[in-house]
Amino acid sequence: MNTGYGITVPFDGVTLSEHREWFKRLADLGYSDVWTAEVDGTDGFTPLVLAAAVESRLNLGVAVAPVFTRGAGLLAMTVAALADVAPGRFTMGLGASSQPVVERWNGVAYERPYARTRDVLRFLKRALAGEKIDDVFDTFEIHGFKLSRPVTDRPPILLGALRPKMLRLAGSEADGAILNWLSVEDVATCRGEVGPNKTICARLFVVPLADEQRARFVARRMISSYLTVTAYAEFHRWLGRGELLAPMWEAWALGERQRANEVIPDEVVDALVIHGPYEACREHVQRYVAAGVDVVTLAVVPVGVDLDEAVRGLAPR
Repeated sequence: MNTGYGITVPFDGVTLSEHREWFKRLADLGYSDVWTAEVDGTDGFTPLVLAAAVESRLNLGVAVAPVFTRGAGLLAMTVAALADVAPGRFTMGLGASSQPVVERWNGVAYERPYARTRDVLRFLKRALAGEKIDDVFDTFEIHGFKLSRPVTDRPPILLGALRPKMLRLAGSEADGAILNWLSVEDVATCRGEVGPNKTICARLFVVPLADEQRARFVARRMISSYLTVTAYAEFHRWLGRGELLAPMWEAWALGERQRANEVIPDEVVDALVIHGPYEACREHVQRYVAAGVDVVTLAVVPVGVDLDEAVRGLAPR
């Protein structure tokens, strides 16, 4: 497949209505994809509907919609609607998300995340194929559901995956995996679990600053906010960074946030967060492509640089 070169939307500080012009600009600059997240900003689907309506050159993806925060039937309807709005251009990203997002912010019990993800994936594939479903899954029941607006071509479904069991599920039952917070060298490790001939999409965090010290300061704060979440901590233990990150986890557990940032080694920062001048950032992105990532999605952190400048500077050449 051709490599996708995408960017994460919506941009901070830009209203959704203002994104109309941004989507056209992104396509003009050569970006092939726009991908959303679903955490505590916009939902994952509304920006994509807007993008589909105003710019037909962009592929669309959500990375990821949690399997806990919508009923399975509603999720199937939402995916079918996006597939109808942007036929052949939409990729569905599905994932367990995390305990803070699901339980603390949405009031839903975060129980058996692997099983729930597997069951929702199986349900979606059957529902999008037009099947009437009356079945008891391990984590929920569905009785008599059938989409009244059938999907002509099912969009690809990728799983947000961080550890071997979920990565293997992404390879065996989904169309591939969505990864983030990994180094170039980690791609091969994850690909080994997913298997060949499956799509690998990776969200890559980019701090486009030539000031190395400032870029690393920003990157450390990002790393400590993410990699102290249990799922990401276990991911990096599996990848072999347990010893390097242990001081950060210990300081964080003691409530010593500043020290947690200070003890993150430069080698971890440089491996997980792309930073530096634009040319160096683009070269780093291309190393992920060479390592086997099929769709790279930049998550731009425009600290100390104008957003428009950053988007232009990071555009594919």
